Amino acid sequence: MKRVVAAIDSFKGCLRSAEANAAAAAGVREVWPDAQVREVTVSDGGEGFMEAFFAATGGEIQSVQVHDPLMREVSAKYLLNGQKAVIEVAEACGLWRLTKEELNPLIATSYGVGELILDAVEKGAKEIIVGLGGSGTSDAGKGMLEVIKTAATTLKEQRPVKDPEGRGDAAERVKYIIATDVNNPLCGENGAAAVFGPQKGATPEMVKELDARARLFAEESAQHMGHDRSNEPGAGAAGGLGYAFMQYLDAERRSGIELLLETIDFDRMTQAADLVITGEGAADRQTLMGKLPTGILRHAGKTPVCLIAGKISDGEALVQAGFAEAVCINPPHLALEEAMRPEVAQRNIRETVARIVSKRG
Repeated sequence: MKRVVAAIDSFKGCLRSAEANAAAAAGVREVWPDAQVREVTVSDGGEGFMEAFFAATGGEIQSVQVHDPLMREVSAKYLLNGQKAVIEVAEACGLWRLTKEELNPLIATSYGVGELILDAVEKGAKEIIVGLGGSGTSDAGKGMLEVIKTAATTLKEQRPVKDPEGRGDAAERVKYIIATDVNNPLCGENGAAAVFGPQKGATPEMVKELDARARLFAEESAQHMGHDRSNEPGAGAAGGLGYAFMQYLDAERRSGIELLLETIDFDRMTQAADLVITGEGAADRQTLMGKLPTGILRHAGKTPVCLIAGKISDGEALVQAGFAEAVCINPPHLALEEAMRPEVAQRNIRETVARIVSKRG
């Protein structure tokens, strides 16, 4: 019996990870009807991160009323599994919640992320894993911190005596792990505003203003707290939420895909496999810079890993890096609009994987 592991990232704006995996599994079974196909929902901290952990560990999806980037009340979800919570910041402050006309990072706030955190803490979470991806904000996490600070002040007013351990308020006693593969600092030419601001609607003038705000906030925070984490890798993730988590909540930064693969014991899963299929919407040299398929490749050991994508560039470099194949699922000259239709993408994944498998006997 052939054993295959399908661990494909979401094709943004088109297919979720689970949908891409299902299409790949169907392609495998067209050629190997009796194959055992393990479908692994994956994410590197962005879209689908909560879903990936839910598929791997179970738990209960919590639905909470929070505020979106423009302070409108919306329903957002997070995963609670015992004393561990998994939060995607994009559920509250995601770019997907804003129309093109509404994009304005000068006013967009991460306030809703703080509301998600407080809800998780109130429900008993002692460890919170936060996927930093897809945010529509660039406020250096000030909105999130405002919520936590207000809640802490209220708690102290209600309970003027500190807790027996003297460790401050509940939200600060939680262990935070931020999942991101972004290495950018908070400020400067490689900072949150300069690199990610334009995709959130920032004009060149806005970028300068956002960077100046973040720099002033970091300077004031360092002066007040006696340490500065604004230059650490990942501080610029999610519009500076990475900085806020590290500076104020002493968060540990981890690679999103590494954290997930460790949780599901992916190394053991692939030891007995004959083939691993991974992929993403577009693959190129940047794929080799810590993106999800490269994490899959690294953990697959000696098992061959085939990479599929809606668009392939630098295919030779991808193969030289260790992928058994790097294959574009789309026929030449297929219009982007057509390729992005979910049913078309699923069909192309299925047919591409069937061709890959047929060459392997």
